[in-house]
Amino acid sequence: MTEIKYKMEKRKASEGERILITNDEYSFGYYENGDTVIVSSVFAKGVKGEGDGWFILHNEYEVIVGEHTPAPNLDEMGYDELIALVEDAMKALRTRSYKLGYDHGRYDAKKDTRAKVTAEKSDQQKRDEIVEQAKEDVRVLYYKDYVGATDFIVNAEKRTVVALRKSKSYGHIKNKGIAKCAPDDCFNVHIGKAIALRRALGLEVPTEYLNVTQPTEVRVGDVVRGRTAFRMDTYEEKVGEIEGGKYKYIGGDFDYTEDADLVVIDDSRVGEGE
Repeated sequence: MTEIKYKMEKRKASEGERILITNDEYSFGYYENGDTVIVSSVFAKGVKGEGDGWFILHNEYEVIVGEHTPAPNLDEMGYDELIALVEDAMKALRTRSYKLGYDHGRYDAKKDTRAKVTAEKSDQQKRDEIVEQAKEDVRVLYYKDYVGATDFIVNAEKRTVVALRKSKSYGHIKNKGIAKCAPDDCFNVHIGKAIALRRALGLEVPTEYLNVTQPTEVRVGDVVRGRTAFRMDTYEEKVGEIEGGKYKYIGGDFDYTEDADLVVIDDSRVGEGE
């Protein structure tokens, strides 16, 4: 059972306040340190609790002004309890993120008399947040799985991620989860790992992973589909450098192309600081 922590003040209590016994000097066994009492009467030398409460000297208690329940000890929790805790935490994060949103710049009231403005998120910002959420999801679930050790098999060409959850004791495969990117969607290995791992663990897959917005910006490390100049042929290359609004491919010998001709098909950017 998790112990409740109290915020207290050492002072004389008033009627209706709750006190915590901290120095049961004259209790004679009728109350002890750690007991909480609601004050019904206040006297010069002490207080009396509600009902048949005993007389308590002022130096035997402190007034409770707040309380909180400390975070649980994760090392003492069972596997099912940990999974439930992670589920609740991720649900709370998603609710706070998508219902309240994040502030993208507020005017300083001292410098601007206009009302504070919160910018609306772009599709790219929404996708970036989902990718970061997926990374954290995988990190938490992976390291809290005390029974199984998960291996990921990524096939960027087939746009699939497989999570193989193996027994730590015997090495055999216990569960398997598969994530496959839709043909018209941009592949992201981090989202794929989160989906596959959750399926391997038998957990619900958040809808935002399945309906994430598509990227609208081209960045270094992205794999893009483009069209060659003067022809309708298409190609797929990885962006290695961006200069002046144009894009140079890795090993592409200064093959520049306009942004409008590109479609991002893989924004995993593994090994690019992502």
